[in-house]
Amino acid sequence: MLSWFETSNIALGLAAFATLANAAHYDVTVGKGGQLKFDPETLTAQPGDTVTYKFFAKNHAVAQSTFANPCQIQDNGIFSGFTPNTSPDVAAPTTFTITVNDTKPLWFYCPQTNGNHCQSGMVHAINAPSTGNTFDAYKASAQKAATPSTPPVGTLPAGGLRKLHIDVGFNGNLVFNPNNVTELVGTVLEFEYNPANHSIVQSSFDKPCQPLDGGFAAPFFPTQQSPSGVTFEVVVKDDKPIWFYCAQTAKTHCQAGMVGSVNAAATGDKTFDAFKALAAQAPPSTIPPNTPLIGTLKVNGTIINNVGGNVLNTTGLDPSLVGDVPPPGSNYSPYVGGMAGGDQPADYGWAPSISDEAVEFLQALQYISNALVAFLFEGFTRLSGGQWSGVYPASITQTLGSLTAQALIHRKTYSDSLQHYQKPTVGVCQYNVDATSVDEWLQDVQTILALSIGAKVDTMALAAANNDSWLVPALATELGSEARMSAVINMMQSHFAATAPREALMPYQLAYSYIATKYVSGGSCGGDGGKEFGKVFPALAVKEKTIEPSSGRLVSVKVDVPSSSSAGDHWIAWIGAWGGLQYTPVDSNGVATVPTNLSGHVWMVLTTKKDLKARDIETAAVAGPEMIWTTQQWGSS
Repeated sequence: MLSWFETSNIALGLAAFATLANAAHYDVTVGKGGQLKFDPETLTAQPGDTVTYKFFAKNHAVAQSTFANPCQIQDNGIFSGFTPNTSPDVAAPTTFTITVNDTKPLWFYCPQTNGNHCQSGMVHAINAPSTGNTFDAYKASAQKAATPSTPPVGTLPAGGLRKLHIDVGFNGNLVFNPNNVTELVGTVLEFEYNPANHSIVQSSFDKPCQPLDGGFAAPFFPTQQSPSGVTFEVVVKDDKPIWFYCAQTAKTHCQAGMVGSVNAAATGDKTFDAFKALAAQAPPSTIPPNTPLIGTLKVNGTIINNVGGNVLNTTGLDPSLVGDVPPPGSNYSPYVGGMAGGDQPADYGWAPSISDEAVEFLQALQYISNALVAFLFEGFTRLSGGQWSGVYPASITQTLGSLTAQALIHRKTYSDSLQHYQKPTVGVCQYNVDATSVDEWLQDVQTILALSIGAKVDTMALAAANNDSWLVPALATELGSEARMSAVINMMQSHFAATAPREALMPYQLAYSYIATKYVSGGSCGGDGGKEFGKVFPALAVKEKTIEPSSGRLVSVKVDVPSSSSAGDHWIAWIGAWGGLQYTPVDSNGVATVPTNLSGHVWMVLTTKKDLKARDIETAAVAGPEMIWTTQQWGSS
């Protein structure tokens, strides 16, 4: 039996994931308009929420104190570092972001001693109580606090993310903006690409426009979008000068002045101006053959570890990928592989020949996969820049982008294998991706994932029995990835990640029937997308559900028996974890009880026979399958 400690910690893990998925973000201005003020001065935040501080004139910082000792930084307290800015109206390119870990009060102030900002009332609080140790009480105490405030100028940031934003090709010009800055150790330099086709490469002072051995480098990225969604991040590791340039040889960007520096000397013979003058007379620019190097390249928050050269091709998730099956021998762009965490295998271990049955297995799996790719792509598009933009933090959207890329890689298993044996692939249909909310879309994705997983279990068993055993490892290795996808979606729906000890076997014919009935627009399948893999059954309509109030367990369902079904007895086949197939009768009112030992999502199929094996359910099916949630496997009370 699991102890209270174990169950509570798992529940807390689920709560933490759900909190992250629903986290809010807040912006706080520091000194805007020349005022010694945080705006807002107070805010209420939940665990997982993030707060970004934006700095205005003249030289402010954010420091954490205790309530009892304002204007003095507490031990191991949060500190942004000082951020000089000459403008009272335009925020500095440097920001500081913290993550709220709990609902305890957080007390902040500006420690600038020139003008005693803290003692002048420049304080701020998160989750301040409404009685007792209130914000007003903290502010009043700060105004009486001893001087000087701490910490002093030069203290390094701690407890948050200090980030300097640098525009690459600012306003269409051959310039980095800003191009000459002083920054603290630990700051993240975030370069954002703008039109038209730039790169970011580190050099030495003496050899501008030439890569520094062991230095950072980011690829060329042709784009006409601003902002492009493509960034490159590098951490300032020490206070030594950092020199960089754009390696574009068209219009000789580096030689034309598209260079930059961090922590360059203000005087002497190695200033930014001296570096720029050297670059103007430098030989043709070069860039390392493989990028990115040292730093982190991101596309809409998704980390790209390798672009397969020094040019980033972001057509990787172009909408055409949903409908186009790659030709034999072709590969997706490195962008897709980077998002997915890997590409298709170099060797599938194909046998000399393939059976007709295995051809149908692959075609059926591609039919299911076509739908999964379409749904994942549409949702990711809406989340990363469409109507659902900002619903989830970037980390969650990035994870969903990875799932989309993985689904593309999986689909290529079927198309590669069919094309290898010169067999027809399955065309893409038009799908009813009509979810009006993220929750509806998540349920559709979870449903198609479960169909894909169940059909893989079915086809692997059939392939092994049919002497097409080469197919088993190709599908089995995908199965683990899809199970992890399903776990992520489960947690986003506030369910346990793994709701059963095994996956359910779903006859691929029934999986095909479900997608054809629910998701495919009639007559929209081009090419061999109209191929049939069995009978298409009507949807199983669940008219009522009876749920036990104390536990939330599904007790019974009332279903609609189609008028076309033959008179006589009917059963619900409950398809749970592999080996857990059960049947319960449907009474004259269409009501069937739910077996008490089921948990998580299970499949229902209305049949005219009972006690059939899972693979034979199709022969007696009347309607379905239909996915339904029963209960958490434990923890209910």
